[in-house]
Amino acid sequence: MTDNLLPQPSKRLPVPSGSGSPPRPSGEIAGGSDRLWRLAAMPMLLFFVIPIIAIFFRISPLDWLHTLQERSVLQAIRISLMSSVVSLVVIVIAGTPLAFLISRPRFRFKIVIDTIGDLPTVLPPSVAGVALLITLGRQGMIGQWLSLLGVQIPFTLAAVIIAQIFIAAPFFVRSATVGFASVEDDILQAAQLDGANRWQMMRYIFLPLSQSALISGAVMSWSRALGEFGATILFAGNLPGRTQTMPMAIYLGFEVNLEMALTLSVILVSISFIALLVVKRIIRPN
Repeated sequence: MTDNLLPQPSKRLPVPSGSGSPPRPSGEIAGGSDRLWRLAAMPMLLFFVIPIIAIFFRISPLDWLHTLQERSVLQAIRISLMSSVVSLVVIVIAGTPLAFLISRPRFRFKIVIDTIGDLPTVLPPSVAGVALLITLGRQGMIGQWLSLLGVQIPFTLAAVIIAQIFIAAPFFVRSATVGFASVEDDILQAAQLDGANRWQMMRYIFLPLSQSALISGAVMSWSRALGEFGATILFAGNLPGRTQTMPMAIYLGFEVNLEMALTLSVILVSISFIALLVVKRIIRPN
C-alpha cells in the first residue's frame, strides 16, 4: 500500500517515426506550470495557516508557561490524556476485529456494517451526545437497567471515555480495514497450505503486514479523541476536575480566562500537528 502512494518515475513516450525530437515527458509538462498551481493554491493554504499562527502570536511564552501551572489547566490536561489513552486501548482491542471483518471478501450485509462503522464520522457531535445520553442515561434504553444496579455513567469520567470511543473509533477501523484488505491473497493461500490456523495468520501475516495502517489509524484515533468536544459536553458535562477535558476548558476559558483557552489551544494544535506528521511519515516514509 505504501508503494502505491509514492511518486513513480515518469516514463518517456515512444518517438514517432519521422519526428524531429522526442516529445517532452509528462512530468516536465506538469513541472512547467508548477508556479501557476502554487499561486492558485496559496489562498486556501493561507486560510488554513493564518488562524493557527494567530493563536501562537496571541500569547507570549512567559504567559503560556504561567498559565500552564494553574490547577484547572493541569486538571484538564490530565483528564484529557488519561481518558484518550484509555479510549485508544479500547478502540484498538475492540476495533481490530470489526476492521478485519469489513476487510474480508464480500459477505451478506457487508455494506451495511461498513456504513455503520463510518457513521460516527459524519454525524454531528451533538447528535452523538444525545444518542449516548438516551442510551446510557438514567432513563435510557440501557441506562435504566444500570441504574437498578447502582451504576451511573453520564457526567462521569466513564462518559468522557465512551464519548471519545464513539467519535474516534471509526478513524482506526477505517485505516485498519484498508491495511487488512491490502494483504495479498497469494500470501494467505501459501500460509493455508503450510497449515497455519486463523490465529497464526492474524499474528504472523495480517498484523505485521498491516502495521503501518494500524499505527497511523491509532494515532489519528487518539488525536481525535483528545480533541473531542460536542458529544462529551452533552453526555459527560463540563465539571472541572472530573469531566472537563482540554476542549471543554477552552470553551469555558473564552468566558472566564482567555489565557487558559489560548494555552490549551496551543497544546492541542501542537499535538494535532505532530500526530499528522507521524501518520504521513508512516504512510510515506521517503
